[in-house]
Amino acid sequence: MRQVTGSMTSSIKTGKALNSGPSRTLLASPSFEAEAVDPGECIGLAADIGTLQRFPKTVGNDSLARELAYSARTFDAREALAIGFASKVTEQGQTAVVAAALSLAKDIASKSPIAVQSTKAILLHARDHPVDAGLAFTAAWNAAMLQTEDIPIATQAVMAKQKPAFSKL
Repeated sequence: MRQVTGSMTSSIKTGKALNSGPSRTLLASPSFEAEAVDPGECIGLAADIGTLQRFPKTVGNDSLARELAYSARTFDAREALAIGFASKVTEQGQTAVVAAALSLAKDIASKSPIAVQSTKAILLHARDHPVDAGLAFTAAWNAAMLQTEDIPIATQAVMAKQKPAFSKL
């Protein structure tokens, strides 16, 4: 699976994440989980759609990533949060986890679409490149984004103490 920069995605898990489930979680950010989540099971094949490439970078611990990949050991949502596989865990089940994800989605949707997509692209670039390359990428990206309407819209809204109304992409 290829990660795209053009849209925001969140992962909401409330049960077992089989087959491509863990890979889909790694492609999304943020990831929300209900407390009793089983992130995956061994089905007789090596993960082949990006999981093994992304998981060690996501959890930041190569040894732990190998342990979990080799053993196919399941871990609960609390451990997923502790190792960086999830960004939020709710204890109230499916309704609460969906509500938390939707609340964050609404907050993100109120921001400049250009700023959100730019941030996503820059974070994805930063994951796989050194800081100097990331700074150069950011400078070039932001120079191109100066051409958009979002900056004057945001500036005018701040000065008028109103919420900005951004154009849809």
